[in-house]
Amino acid sequence: METEIKWHKRTLKQLAGIPLKDRTAIVNAVKALPGEHGGCQVKSLANHDYGYRLRVGRYRVFFDIELQEVKIHFIQEVKKRDERTY
Repeated sequence: METEIKWHKRTLKQLAGIPLKDRTAIVNAVKALPGEHGGCQVKSLANHDYGYRLRVGRYRVFFDIELQEVKIHFIQEVKKRDERTY
């Protein structure tokens, strides 16, 4: 049985605003999720609104896994950090 991927409406809007190269990388990483859970790029989250976080370049994809369904809730861009960040 194939795992279904459900994108939240807000997440689809976020995806539309991301450059094509990064958007393609995110979609491909999400499609690979069900089997291997993305390898070491996926982290299980404790005390958080969402169950998992997937790292794709400078973006973080927050999602939950329920039975045969992956629910993508939110995409966050991580800004570059340097010595002036703090």
